[in-house]
Amino acid sequence: MVSSPTFVKWAGGKSQLIKQFNPLFPQQIENYFEPFVGGGAVFFHVMQEYKPKTALISDINSELIDAYQVIRDSPLDLAKLLKQHKAKHCKEYYYKTRGLNPDSLSKTERAARFIYLNKTCFNGLYRVNSKNGFNVPMGSYKKPSIPDEEDIMLASKLLQNVKIKNMHFSEVLNHASKGDFVYMDPPYYPVKEGKSFTSYTANDFSADDHRHLAEVYGKLSKKGALAMLSNSDTPFVGDLYSEYDITPVQAKRMINSNGKGRGEVSEVVVRNYREI
Repeated sequence: MVSSPTFVKWAGGKSQLIKQFNPLFPQQIENYFEPFVGGGAVFFHVMQEYKPKTALISDINSELIDAYQVIRDSPLDLAKLLKQHKAKHCKEYYYKTRGLNPDSLSKTERAARFIYLNKTCFNGLYRVNSKNGFNVPMGSYKKPSIPDEEDIMLASKLLQNVKIKNMHFSEVLNHASKGDFVYMDPPYYPVKEGKSFTSYTANDFSADDHRHLAEVYGKLSKKGALAMLSNSDTPFVGDLYSEYDITPVQAKRMINSNGKGRGEVSEVVVRNYREI
């Protein structure tokens, strides 16, 4: 299996699950859509292994989407700024950079700040306060894995000719058609009520959002799109997708908020198709 680039660390990242996902993907993928792209592990895998003719990735997180667009369009400029961040990294520099208003920066500077903070913050969390300000403390990495030029150029190569949009997940309905493949990896429904360690944006992803997502999934199914979705193995999720094929997978996840407890947890993959 080809190694995929990982320019950000993302809660619920799917790199470790690709081997379990492989038998669940359609045999061919011509048009690919991913409305919760996150760290892009599935996207990069699909681009390398299936080589779809078209791809559209999207997310509601505007800073994440800026980063993808900059990697696609200005990879060398971004790599240069990341090298500078890496050289200056220390506690004082981290908090100074975190305190910057991203709106005051150029798009490339904003992307570099986003990736630097992601790779040096506690547990790679993305969490914002009510004013949409990133507020995660610095992590205790001796050598943070800030991507170098080679990493950025590989990701950039795979992003060429890919449409990258900052949009709500429901807008995928305006793009995906019969036979297209849609992979959805939303913020998971909490295994325990109230237990969620990240804020996806300034607004949490609520139970109503999950119900809305299930409606979108149903509409994609009626259009004839091939839809695959990841979520937590909970009765709530099982009820939402009871009419579809549900396959359990095992993932090693952080199981408490201090980062010391990690264990294997059951997650589910929902599909509206079998082997195709």
